[in-house]
Amino acid sequence: MAPPTQTPRSKWIEEGLRALAAGGPDAVRIEPLAQALGVTRGGFYWHFADRRALLDAMLDRWERATTEGTIERVGDAGDATAKLRRLFALASPDVLMTDLAIRDWARRDAAVAERLRRVDNRRMDYLRSLFAAFCPDADDVEARSMLAFSLLIGNHFIAADHEPRSRAEVLELALSRLGA
Repeated sequence: MAPPTQTPRSKWIEEGLRALAAGGPDAVRIEPLAQALGVTRGGFYWHFADRRALLDAMLDRWERATTEGTIERVGDAGDATAKLRRLFALASPDVLMTDLAIRDWARRDAAVAERLRRVDNRRMDYLRSLFAAFCPDADDVEARSMLAFSLLIGNHFIAADHEPRSRAEVLELALSRLGA
């Protein structure tokens, strides 16, 4: 008889991030995750000591994916303006929903708030490096970085119409005003 197939650790983390995005940290529970994965909860303990260990692994995955992982995906897209455009092209609603859930969680958990601060600082540093490539004024770099970061996060949560323009046209206008 073959040994039972073990659900990979990465699948637990992915499912945990989906649950977090959908319902916040309280939605990340072992039994519902096991059901969603179609396995028993016993397999969870092969990979994690407890729920807290899963939450930490989820935050680790999110942090890596939204900082260095994103920077790697932007890669050598060309000059700084091309990299800014690539960065905006990579922003997805799924990633942003997780980001929003973590921002909400950070309001109630000091350790999560500190991690969010670290991630946001890394993101801002990257934006500063891109804008600094073509903006000689430090104040201009800071303002453009803040506006770009706000646009990256907030764009998917704004339901406003832009008649007669499409959302894509308005985003294009915003990026061109930022110099990207």
